[in-house]
Amino acid sequence: MRQAGLVVAHGLAEMTAAVRPGVSTLELDRIARDVLAEHGATSSFLGYSEPPFPAVICSSRNANVVHGIPSSDDVLAEGDLISLDFGAIVAGWHGDAAVTVPVGAVPDKLRQLSEACRNSLWDGIAAARVGGRLTDISHAVQTSVEGAGRYGIATHYGGHGIGRQMHMEPHVLNYGRPGLGPKLVSGMTLAIEPMITLGGPETMMLADSWTVATVDRSPAAHWEHTMALLDDGLWVLTAEDGGRAELSARGVKVSALAD
Repeated sequence: MRQAGLVVAHGLAEMTAAVRPGVSTLELDRIARDVLAEHGATSSFLGYSEPPFPAVICSSRNANVVHGIPSSDDVLAEGDLISLDFGAIVAGWHGDAAVTVPVGAVPDKLRQLSEACRNSLWDGIAAARVGGRLTDISHAVQTSVEGAGRYGIATHYGGHGIGRQMHMEPHVLNYGRPGLGPKLVSGMTLAIEPMITLGGPETMMLADSWTVATVDRSPAAHWEHTMALLDDGLWVLTAEDGGRAELSARGVKVSALAD
């Protein structure tokens, strides 16, 4: 899973570097395909579910929250906010992560939205402890978002277990009371992914049967990492540094495996 996670990290870095006005989301998908081929990995997303997802990334711009389909007609413009979600499989094991990227100069409120979402991701990861409960993570994400400003947390959507399959139990909501749900045990691998908006939490499915958008058309941000919970600490499998910088800043021990 670490190998798959590093492929994902590489792909997201390559796509982020390519984001600029005039670039289509299909071009970003091609970059991700090249990264998969370079590393001998396959896509977690391509052909997934029904109707089969037709790309290797989800590209969700502005009011689209998650699961946007890349297209040559979907061209980035100055001031956009684009979330890029990418998954890879290596030797049958999955990695999954997402980033939100500003396109050119964007309003401060959009940068603050994305940063609030990113921080809530790391605060959620930092709340995971062997012997804790699943909703400790959910509550930490919610508390972080609410402390950052007046943002909506997308209803029903959240993270998930991950391993031999991309989506596994348990479902990890981004809100809720702490101390509930399954006990967190060593060896668990989870994808944590807050999705927040500048408006309300309500979402809707668009006509393509994949793209999820805000009902009020407010802009959204989405950040995600795949993490492992181990006896000696946490390991963020889709972060180049294993999560050391962000987790150490929060006083959380990182597993020796991340060295």
